[in-house]
Amino acid sequence: MTSIRLSFALLSALALTGCAGRPEGVLTPVGHETPGTSKVDLLVATTRSDEGATQGQMFTGERGVGLRFADITVSIPPEAARQVGEVQWPAKTLADPSREFATLRADRIDQKQALDRFHTRLKRTKHRHVLLFVHGYNTRFEESVYRFAQIVHDSQAPALPLLFTWPSRGRLLAYTYDRESTNYSRDALEAVLQTLARDPAVGEISILAHSMGNWVTLEALRQMSIRNGQIAPKIKSVMLAAPDVDVDVFRRQVATIGEKRPPFILFVSQDDRALAFSSRVWGNTPRLGAIDPSAEPFRSQLEKERIQVVDLTSSKSGDSLNHAKFASNPQVVQMIGGRLASGQTLSDSRAGIGETIGFVATGAASTVGRAASIAISAPVAIIDPRTREGLGDQFQDLGGQIGGTVSSAANAARIPTRR
Repeated sequence: MTSIRLSFALLSALALTGCAGRPEGVLTPVGHETPGTSKVDLLVATTRSDEGATQGQMFTGERGVGLRFADITVSIPPEAARQVGEVQWPAKTLADPSREFATLRADRIDQKQALDRFHTRLKRTKHRHVLLFVHGYNTRFEESVYRFAQIVHDSQAPALPLLFTWPSRGRLLAYTYDRESTNYSRDALEAVLQTLARDPAVGEISILAHSMGNWVTLEALRQMSIRNGQIAPKIKSVMLAAPDVDVDVFRRQVATIGEKRPPFILFVSQDDRALAFSSRVWGNTPRLGAIDPSAEPFRSQLEKERIQVVDLTSSKSGDSLNHAKFASNPQVVQMIGGRLASGQTLSDSRAGIGETIGFVATGAASTVGRAASIAISAPVAIIDPRTREGLGDQFQDLGGQIGGTVSSAANAARIPTRR
């Protein structure tokens, strides 16, 4: 498919959407609690910069120096006012807690404060269990916070939630910047994991990564294994949800990590349309999250490496990309918490888990790659109009490269620009 055809595919998709924007400034505390709501306390470690960030933003998509920390409390609406598996995004900066996710507290803290609060809360958890989440591509700081709060609340996982968030600019065409930001952040993620593993107060660690977050997670674990001779024994499970990772690269990463590793649980779906587009842009190389685990050579390779697989292909999803099955299926997200609580190993039941904190899209430096990146993101814009922020500017960039073809078509279709 040519770049022009891909671009027009996006125009057709956007013609079906409205003009809502992505949430901004939602981390401004509302200042009060509402009866019937629930609270989720999140500790955050990030490689993002806070320079130039507003109070309601806290951290930007730019790269910071070293690790920074935050302590955030998110209010979840009453069960009667929401669907399990969904984030009820605020319509404006100050949310209505009775029907929307809202921020009750958002503190920037230093490392000592982070450790003190971590240990205080860890005592309340079963088995002194930590659940570390690493988000995916095109995710702003506040989006990663609210999405992880939803996962924690809906799964009811009996673990202390810790969010590791890396510098994603939250723009559809910032794919290459985001990818390099994961590489920039792998040392920091390894440092977090090493600190957790060496802390005598910590009993167990589970990791959940999504999409591009799988890349930085696998690289950090690979580095840990090289440095220590193995992945820390306290890391009991590594859940790889819809990984946008090259299959051959994954095979090499696993080989380097070696035999002394915790169970790796891989969540795949052959009908994941986002990863199908990603595969095309990356030269038709299979993406790990979209393989058929029953087909060769994948079946033999997964069996040899003892990779557990949860195939979500036959499970239903409210996501037309079939990339958000974890978030859109209440039974699935609740299964995670139950399995983590009981210490059971997740296995292939044709109804497993995934996650939807990020939106998968891919691109390249070439015009074809940039056009493909927009086209991949178009179906996401239908599902969640917040992803359309910045598309006006991105169309202008692309239009300049292909002689204004796309920008002219956008004008003809009256595509809304950035609000």
